[in-house]
Amino acid sequence: MSDAAIIQPKLGVRNATKSYSTRSGDLLAIDDCSLDVKAGEIVSIVGPSGCGKTTLLWSMSGLHQLSSGEVLLDGKLVDGPNPEIGMVFQDANLLPWRNLDQNINFPFEIMGAKPDRAWVDDLLGRVGLAGFGGRMPRELSGGMQQRAALVRALSFKPSVLLMDEPFGALDAFTREEMNQMVEEIWMDSPTTIVLITHSLEEAIFLSDRIAVMSPRPGKVASIHEVPFARPRSLEIMATKEVFDLTNIIKKEIVGDQQSRYARSSDAPVAQAAR
Repeated sequence: MSDAAIIQPKLGVRNATKSYSTRSGDLLAIDDCSLDVKAGEIVSIVGPSGCGKTTLLWSMSGLHQLSSGEVLLDGKLVDGPNPEIGMVFQDANLLPWRNLDQNINFPFEIMGAKPDRAWVDDLLGRVGLAGFGGRMPRELSGGMQQRAALVRALSFKPSVLLMDEPFGALDAFTREEMNQMVEEIWMDSPTTIVLITHSLEEAIFLSDRIAVMSPRPGKVASIHEVPFARPRSLEIMATKEVFDLTNIIKKEIVGDQQSRYARSSDAPVAQAAR
């Protein structure tokens, strides 16, 4: 095996730039953003609101085309939706006229493939939804719907799972339960995970590394290693190590926001002084 094959990331973002056209002009969401994700690791992306985290994640999925730059999966260009990439959105997005089993089967219908029923049943059992296949989405709680969305995303065995703030609307206890469940499933599978979250505690609990983005136009400003062995218990969240890492990352995010606000506030003053 060549050295290049050994160090090649599972997912690589190279100088990604994405600009949107709006009524008030072009909006530069991310600019010259690069990030490598190794096979089998969990990387969380955090940053100030509006910094382009979701734009970056959707670009990784192939759902958004970049203005420039590229996304590579195993060294190959991602230029559209890819069956090797699964995605869990902020909302469960279950089709209300289909029951749980039918919702899980929907991606297979689109791909013209047959689901691995044993694998799906195993996932349903792991997330506590065994026996709920005939239930409609309206009969499921918010937490149950997000579990179903996770099963749907994992059902076709993607090698990369992208998660866009999937547990943000859940209560704290359900969110902790979901985090433990994600780690458990991840430890038993080769899936590589990239997670967008506003919760630094969630990022620390789940991640091997945490990428901190700058304010818009976003780019990766820093990366932090998470030094805890797996499996992780919720008890680590009360340790000084977690407290210190949380504060370091929080200061980076808040500092960037304050610095940006100061620059924007100074601009009119400087202009008036000319």
